[in-house]
Amino acid sequence: MGDHPARSVVWQACLVTRADLDKQPHEVAEMFDGVASRYDLTNTVISFGQDRGWRRATRAALGLRPGERVLDVGAGTGVSTEELSRSGAFAVGADISVGMLRAGRRVRAEVPLLAGDALRLPFADGVFDAVTISFALRNVVDTTAALREFARVTRPGGRLVVCEFSHPTNGPFRTAYLQYLMRSLPAVARTVASNPEAYVYLAESIRAWPDQRGLASRIAAAGPWDRVGWRNLTGGIVALHRATRV
Repeated sequence: MGDHPARSVVWQACLVTRADLDKQPHEVAEMFDGVASRYDLTNTVISFGQDRGWRRATRAALGLRPGERVLDVGAGTGVSTEELSRSGAFAVGADISVGMLRAGRRVRAEVPLLAGDALRLPFADGVFDAVTISFALRNVVDTTAALREFARVTRPGGRLVVCEFSHPTNGPFRTAYLQYLMRSLPAVARTVASNPEAYVYLAESIRAWPDQRGLASRIAAAGPWDRVGWRNLTGGIVALHRATRV
């Protein structure tokens, strides 16, 4: 679910522990149905406006050309899909949360948004020139299966870009960042989010997610992806992983 710093919000924080980070599709959908109304605003506030730049960087990394077709998995309200369409490509968003899609359609009626599970995308083989997913891969119950499903709907030679939280590369900066995640982020979320308690899970899921090299290894192992690489954004808070469909 796209451009979404809050995408890791899956359960009420009171129901989640560090050892309980597995995600089931219906739980993901239900959680995002509940946070849809203020989702975009919360993302912008908790990222201090960095989410806009991350969306632009994702579009640039995809190298989209007019007339190409791009799938935005985990699109949420479609704000990331709308950004992708600025390239001139035909951008389609898919998300498992009907509530998020409804919220998006109210404000972005011109953006194609469809209900779809990342593990069972409702598209034929090889129909897209590129596929992207932003801040949503962590919430898929089977990362490898999702990466293979993305490959299924991508034509040979097509591109994949995963925009996801990662690990800051500078030690002192990483320490400060983790302190923000665990202490300040829930407090900031209380001022804007419809379910601020769930942002405790956001922090925990970011800490549990693989670093840049670890995610690159997962993408390469999933296949059939080749030429896997990454680029850090905001000091490694976010990383763009790019690959080419074999």
